[in-house]
Amino acid sequence: MTETAMRRGRPGYDQRGILLVAVAAFNEYGYDATSIGMLAERLGLSKSAIYHHVASKDDLLALALDEALDGLEGVLAESGATTGSAADRLAFVLRGAVAVLTDKLPYVTLLLRVRGNTDMERAALARRRAFDRAVADLVVEARDEGSLRSDIDAGIVSRLLFGMINSIVEWYRPDGPETPAQLADDLLALAFDGLRTP
Repeated sequence: MTETAMRRGRPGYDQRGILLVAVAAFNEYGYDATSIGMLAERLGLSKSAIYHHVASKDDLLALALDEALDGLEGVLAESGATTGSAADRLAFVLRGAVAVLTDKLPYVTLLLRVRGNTDMERAALARRRAFDRAVADLVVEARDEGSLRSDIDAGIVSRLLFGMINSIVEWYRPDGPETPAQLADDLLALAFDGLRTP
């Protein structure tokens, strides 16, 4: 049997299936080092079969970044992020960010590795910074309403919160012992209560 015949006989991939394989490759080898040829080899498809679903490798990156960013931005649009005390809204958004990260781990991992080398990457980074600013604003509001300590700069608090959340991509495993909800509970306990015993 020829290689062409074998490839035709393989189960087909839709755009989503191609995207999942592409994101895994981008995270493993880096976006620049991953070629359409490499993806075709991993998928057992021809390059033209991939181009049937996406116009370019850049389109795959854009789809992946949108997956992560749409999830994060969606948290800000939910009622829990827009109503209630600032501290409650902050807790809701932090819990939502952990949920998005654990649910869309490969996509958020890729987002956190983007460096702004292209217009599309710079646009994604601008969206990410807007999300970060929204969380930082909630930290300031919670401090101003008296729900958070005022002796630590709100900017530092925001950076430390993002550091905790973003570090999850480095060590979290979906098949690990802790569920995403437990992980969010732990993060909120640390963020709001600290490590000291009451």
